Amino acid sequence: MTASLELRSDIAVLTLGDDENRFSPEWLDTVDAHLTEIETTARGLVTVGSGKFYSNGLDLEWLMSNGDRAEWYVGRVQALFNRILTFPLPTVAAVNGHTFGAGAMFAIAHDYRLMREDRGYYCFPEVDINIPFTPGMAALVQAKLSPQTATTAMTTGHRYSGADALAAGLVDGTAAESELVTAAIDRLTPIAGKDRGTLGAIKTTMYASVTAALSQGRAA
Repeated sequence: MTASLELRSDIAVLTLGDDENRFSPEWLDTVDAHLTEIETTARGLVTVGSGKFYSNGLDLEWLMSNGDRAEWYVGRVQALFNRILTFPLPTVAAVNGHTFGAGAMFAIAHDYRLMREDRGYYCFPEVDINIPFTPGMAALVQAKLSPQTATTAMTTGHRYSGADALAAGLVDGTAAESELVTAAIDRLTPIAGKDRGTLGAIKTTMYASVTAALSQGRAA
């Protein structure tokens, strides 16, 4: 299953898929199309996976087969991070399971994160798989975490459980899997309905330096 969209009381629930939800070019196209629709039809955005994974991030198999397009691909991924970071609606990532690497960055680009309390890890494994952060990716993570948490998360590859992630400030709350989306919608409902133009402008100003870093090398 690829990404799919439903509306619940004017809150968009974007399900990222039911496998590892890696960022293939086709997946990126589908998510971008859904986000364009959500911008004009909803009052808030929740993203969630299905089953064991929220997202394992980069499609490394595609990258191995398309090395000549690596710069284009990273640009597409960073454009998605930028879009979520400055999205003109309030956003919550409902982290239902494992979220690794670029999947963890995608989640951290949201305004808020809620994580399943009993299973799953939140992890930036780049140091262990020998893939350094791009300047944009590093700026994104550092903009959302305290300096010490960013240091531990980015330089040790620590795997955070729900409780660990909450204590470290990686997520804003935890919930049982069956209640995760409902908790995310409840988080959004009181703050939904702000003027889109104003909210988008505020986020764009707040994260101007991150946006600039993520835009480096972006695909045309």
